[in-house]
Amino acid sequence: MSINKVEICGVDTSKLPVLSGKRMQELLLEVKNGNTAAREEFIRGNLRLVLSVIQRFSNRGELMDDLFQVGCIGLIKALDNFDLSHNVRFSTYAVPMIIGEVRRHLRDNSTIRVSRSLRDTAYKALQARNRLMEQNSREPTISEIAKELSMTDEEVVYALDAIQDPISLFEPIYHDDGDAIFVMDQVSDDKNRDDNWLDTITLSDGMERLNEREQRILTLRFFEGKTQMEVAGEIGISQAQVSRLEKSALKHMKKFV
Repeated sequence: MSINKVEICGVDTSKLPVLSGKRMQELLLEVKNGNTAAREEFIRGNLRLVLSVIQRFSNRGELMDDLFQVGCIGLIKALDNFDLSHNVRFSTYAVPMIIGEVRRHLRDNSTIRVSRSLRDTAYKALQARNRLMEQNSREPTISEIAKELSMTDEEVVYALDAIQDPISLFEPIYHDDGDAIFVMDQVSDDKNRDDNWLDTITLSDGMERLNEREQRILTLRFFEGKTQMEVAGEIGISQAQVSRLEKSALKHMKKFV
């Protein structure tokens, strides 16, 4: 058994071949000339590239076998569209294609459902963005993309936001030879903050120092949102009495809260 052997789609990844740069160039030329054997050798020789890319998505809860197959589709698309005249390394061109294919798969199979028309709009916006980047050699603005597509800025922003991958709260965002900092460490919770928790304990302590009728009045008034008239009817006393008891209870609580 090989060390660090991992089986993906029935492939022993520890035995995947590694092509030299020279062999890559030779095979690319043969592939463009229609050599199917060279095509198969080239694809198999770049499966390690697919493997390295899909490892970025290992925390998405997807089966690695599925991601590997999707990544292979991206690799094949990259090979079919690669232009030798651009004088760039194949991996430089292929990696974004593989990532794009995996992200598209994750979006289309996400539990957060996005309508087909909205996804189509988003993909058109991404294509327009790439065209504008090539034309102007800079990142286009939302307004420029919207103008290119004859849409409003809001439509483009809404579509692009809809296809963004959800981020896990346990996604590490910083690591410096110690404990990692996760997304959840940077998210505040205004409802359940420590000071709110302490306020709740303090209020509970103050309420316990009131008599039963005062506790009942404050509970109905401030926790259940009832009016003084409603409280009076429920307890069986006048509204004026409720008002006096409420003020007295609040004044008493201020000594402890």
